[in-house]
Amino acid sequence: MLGIERVTVRYGASVAVSAVTESAAKGEWVGLIGANGAGKSSLLRAAAQLVPYDGAVKVAGETMGRISPRRRARLVAYVPQQPELPAGMSAIDYTLLGRTPHIGYFGVESAEDQRVCAEVLDRIGLAGLAERHLSTLSGGELQRVVLARALAQDAPVLLLDEPTSALDLGRRVDALELVDELRRERGQCQVVAAGVPADVLDEQLLSACFGARVRVLTDDEGQLLVVPQRTRRRIEC
Repeated sequence: MLGIERVTVRYGASVAVSAVTESAAKGEWVGLIGANGAGKSSLLRAAAQLVPYDGAVKVAGETMGRISPRRRARLVAYVPQQPELPAGMSAIDYTLLGRTPHIGYFGVESAEDQRVCAEVLDRIGLAGLAERHLSTLSGGELQRVVLARALAQDAPVLLLDEPTSALDLGRRVDALELVDELRRERGQCQVVAAGVPADVLDEQLLSACFGARVRVLTDDEGQLLVVPQRTRRRIEC
């Protein structure tokens, strides 16, 4: 579904991403991890066609750099870390922006577009805030609205750049479970990290990437847990 082939991103003389090749099959979760400044956001922005790059990005066999912006928007939805949020726009109107690729050049939102957006807001727990202006919403609510807009876009590839950083633990689980439901229902592909958990969640690898000591444990259900470790010895008084 998504293919990234030797993608390199440069900012002047600085190389943010160097010859990365990765792929994600239909309906697959793929994760990208690394320390701050490692180039994670740059790679996602390149995949979303938001920064210049060398190499190729393909979705469903189509080379993204050779198709129209409208066609790209039907193939890839992107949730950035710092989205633009017009203060005077309502949550439902902002979510409706996700339907733009599906509306004719001189058309308006249809009843179906309204239904899709209302359903997404309901499933993400914002149905009661649909008419509220973005300026009146909390940080966590705003982040969910941004995710709702991307989900309403109904693209087969969904790129998420730290989509739950402003959410509390319960809302993080809810948001990711919703994305996972839609992945299974629609066969969407989400790119947020790289490698299977057993390979990626390695103590030495995580410690090297993030500069912190961690333990990787397995719980009673066979799930992997990453636990940070203290680096300073306790001083006895």
